[in-house]
Amino acid sequence: MREKLRQFMIGRYGVDDLSRVQIIAALVLLLVSTFLRVNILYWLGLALLIYSYFRILSRNVSKRYEENQRFLNAKYKAVVKKNNIKKRWAQRGTYRFFKCPQCRQTVRVPKGRGKICITCPKCKTEFIKKS
Repeated sequence: MREKLRQFMIGRYGVDDLSRVQIIAALVLLLVSTFLRVNILYWLGLALLIYSYFRILSRNVSKRYEENQRFLNAKYKAVVKKNNIKKRWAQRGTYRFFKCPQCRQTVRVPKGRGKICITCPKCKTEFIKKS
């Protein structure tokens, strides 16, 4: 039986990060729909589960790989943004953060220096702010 399953899966895409997240989300939707008795959640969960199995069994590997890469890029951007917010929150006592009026680059300067001239490291624009 294991050999037949292995033969069946040859050439198919298989499980990746996106399909794992889709299956978990589908199961959560199905579980919530049983408690809340909301049919739309049930149908959404079922559709998501069917689509995730379609992705797993698909033979169009390049298309599925591209979908997974887009998901991983979006996940990476969200994690980086969260980490930047955490770092900025931790440094709020000793640093002030300003945005360059020209290029919108965030510039970090030490607090308590009075009025200072800040030079943007990206575009070299100078602007005056109170730290």
